[in-house]
Amino acid sequence: MKKTTNLPFSTSKTENFFDKLGEFIGDVFYDILPEQGYELRDEQIFMAFQVEQAFKNKNIIFAEAGVGTGKTFVYLLYAICYARYMRKPAIISCADETLIEQLVKKGGDIEKLEKALDLHIDVRLAKSRDQYICVKKVDQMDTKENEYERLYDTIPSFVFNSSTSMNEFTPYGDRKEFSWLTNDSWKNVAWDPIMQCSTCDWRHRCGQSLHRQYYREAVDLIVCSHDFYMEHVWTKESRKREGQLSLLPEASCVVFDEGHLLEFSAQKGLTYRFHSETLKSILTNYLSQDVREESLYLIEDILVHHEEWFELLEKSATSVEGSNRHIVPSTPEIISIAGILHKKVSDLLDQLVFDSELFVMEDYHLKIIEEYLEFFSYGLSILLKDDQGIYWLEQDKTETSFVIMPRLVEDVLRKEVFSQPIPFLFSSATMSRGGDFSYIASSLGIEDYTSFTVSSPFSYEEKMILQGYAQITEKEKWIEFGNSLRESNGKTLILFSSSEEMDRFRLWSSKEEWPFPILYEGDEEISKLVTEFQFEEASVLCSFHLWEGLDIPGPSLSKVIISSLPFPPRDPVFDSKRKHSKDPIWEVDVPYMLLRLRQGIGRLIRTANDEGIVQLWFTSEEKETYEHSINEIVPTEITWINL
Repeated sequence: MKKTTNLPFSTSKTENFFDKLGEFIGDVFYDILPEQGYELRDEQIFMAFQVEQAFKNKNIIFAEAGVGTGKTFVYLLYAICYARYMRKPAIISCADETLIEQLVKKGGDIEKLEKALDLHIDVRLAKSRDQYICVKKVDQMDTKENEYERLYDTIPSFVFNSSTSMNEFTPYGDRKEFSWLTNDSWKNVAWDPIMQCSTCDWRHRCGQSLHRQYYREAVDLIVCSHDFYMEHVWTKESRKREGQLSLLPEASCVVFDEGHLLEFSAQKGLTYRFHSETLKSILTNYLSQDVREESLYLIEDILVHHEEWFELLEKSATSVEGSNRHIVPSTPEIISIAGILHKKVSDLLDQLVFDSELFVMEDYHLKIIEEYLEFFSYGLSILLKDDQGIYWLEQDKTETSFVIMPRLVEDVLRKEVFSQPIPFLFSSATMSRGGDFSYIASSLGIEDYTSFTVSSPFSYEEKMILQGYAQITEKEKWIEFGNSLRESNGKTLILFSSSEEMDRFRLWSSKEEWPFPILYEGDEEISKLVTEFQFEEASVLCSFHLWEGLDIPGPSLSKVIISSLPFPPRDPVFDSKRKHSKDPIWEVDVPYMLLRLRQGIGRLIRTANDEGIVQLWFTSEEKETYEHSINEIVPTEITWINL
């Protein structure tokens, strides 16, 4: 389809763009949308003209708008018009890949806006790099295993035919194309940070590269995740130094949908992740080259200390429910070995300069070794500074990783992101504390901003029944879940506070007979699971991540069961926040829980025609301590059910 760069309204050189934009927006919300069957909403119109001032003045704005206010239409209209006016695409950054799919899916808000305005919107997805297959990995692995053989057969023929014309290259390899792979299986074939794309032989035929070329040409919108946007920010300068383009092009404006989740993505984007086998693999490769004896002894020392260090980390780490971050104590022995490793790796980097001059190492391998050693050295330097980093251990079936993350990112965000003279819009139903946005603003390094709050137009008292339950034992809770699911014949979203809690329910439910399918997060690619749940009306979806962004109107989602109050885990990231607050429970734990609870409850009523039941499960102690605070944020009164 031919790309359209014209504005959806006429203007001339003598007319002010924002004056004409304001007239167009007024026509859309007062006339065009109501004629298409959309309800005229005062909240939406109020939001529109608040947002217009932010675009006009190139401000940062926090737009807190309840479910049903039509906030997505508002920011899409301004982003599209401003992108065409500035001739640079707008970036829509979502909390995760699930929210991206919700925005661009068939029948989603973008498609609805296209139909209502008879407007073609050029929207392209920019997914995180780990959402694409790595051809180098696939080419080197044994594809005889059934699931990987099927994957191999889907790769286009031009990938393996170097004589193919580039005109025949098309994007491929998106995670969504391989929905049958579990998350664990996907990791074996997906891109990961150790893959050196800049010197890879497959670079120009790589699906990730082709997707990047495709979305960079967007006229209107590039939709990505917060994680990917922050990766773009943190890697922009290093990519420039290496002669590469940044992950995202220069934008006319940026919209952060579910913007309250940006802080963690910013922290996550700056993490230093050390896989237990990576350094060993890289240095073993180094040893296979023609290196000098001095380097050889240094490498052997590093490998011995590295193995000793990881054994100590694994031995001392303790797991935390609700988080994959295992707590690692800051013992003198752990810090001492880290210091030795830091010194020896720095020495090896110096030796690498001499070894590289021998010209016996392939450029690809040389680049991998050099970059990883620099990465390893700098990550350890953060660990060795008092109170500068947060660190933890992650373990799964195949590998162990030690992760280091800087504690505060607001200074970097202030300089690298929010100093740009473009509009930034934060959109969410839950960002403030009673209309006060100072907490989220300060955590992101934002000093000058505008803000507003508009409530949902839905009549929750009439549409929603909110039930409270105080559990006695977990098994009795599962039995009540079963009774509730059978009573409603599925049609239920169950939100768990952790994967462990979900697994305990799964173990119990596996011994029961169900007249409908029960879908579990992680069994398939998430957007495929959501689609199955939406179109298989009598089904149940169990999740520990879909507290926000899930948008399923109609009878398929008629009940939400919140299995427990969603407090943050006792892991290193949240413990760091607790450590640096005056009242950890009421400054960290409760605000997080209340915000997530509001988001979870918000999954039920998505349109004016929706109705149903939300069930909240408490312990007796939680009911006594937090009932008052919860009553202040829920949309309707809680009816307590005695078991």
